Amino acid sequence: MPAPFPTSLSDGLRFAFGTLTVLPVRVTRWDRPAARGGMLCAPLAGLVVGAAATAVGLLLLFLGAGTLLAAVATVAVPAVLTRGLHLDGLADVADGLGSGKPAEDALRIMKQSDIGPFGVLTLVLVLLAQVAALARAYDDSWTRGALAAVVAAVAARLVLTLAARTGVPPARPEGLGAAVAGVVPRAGAAAVGLAVAGAAAAGGALLGADGVVRTVLAVLLSAVAAELLLRHCVRRFGGVTGDVFGALAETAATTVLVVAALG
Repeated sequence: MPAPFPTSLSDGLRFAFGTLTVLPVRVTRWDRPAARGGMLCAPLAGLVVGAAATAVGLLLLFLGAGTLLAAVATVAVPAVLTRGLHLDGLADVADGLGSGKPAEDALRIMKQSDIGPFGVLTLVLVLLAQVAALARAYDDSWTRGALAAVVAAVAARLVLTLAARTGVPPARPEGLGAAVAGVVPRAGAAAVGLAVAGAAAAGGALLGADGVVRTVLAVLLSAVAAELLLRHCVRRFGGVTGDVFGALAETAATTVLVVAALG
């Protein structure tokens, strides 16, 4: 069997933005090397999403809309730019886990188009937490709120990189989960994680030494929270799915925002 063509940075960026956002980017390759590049570039897609969300939030604050409305808009933009796929994944995983059924039945529940009571409750609580945390951060300072929104979006995509590492199996033989499961070498995932933590520290410096510590801690705790959920999903479902990746992203983003609101 011939070796696959090596991927390029362009292929990786196309895969990342074409699968993780609604931006008009055409995915030219849908193979394992391209998926590897895409998952390694996932935090860059988060940076663009976070920057767009922050721009809308700050614009509303500048126009005098108030911190609560700005927080709602800041949370809404990532949902729009991802077609709500991460939120949908979170709801589906909540329904699958909440069902208490064996893996095969739980996966079937997750594939259904409707959302069950566990999914609805989880979505409401997570969105309320995100809006409340962002409003609190904006109340403290516009800079703190903006930094929290950007870091949350980047951390949400970083955990996708980490979850796509070698050794994490897919729960199904098809779908996005199967396409990206196990494509990222552990060393590559660690390198991206360190790069994001370093960038978060640099951003946190805008708020002083306390900001550096808080921002890096937020990234680390988001990775821990996502990892705990990932391991639970692998135990329950036998691996990862596209819905699991969405749930991981929302878990990480919420963790970052909550940490940003503390203190």
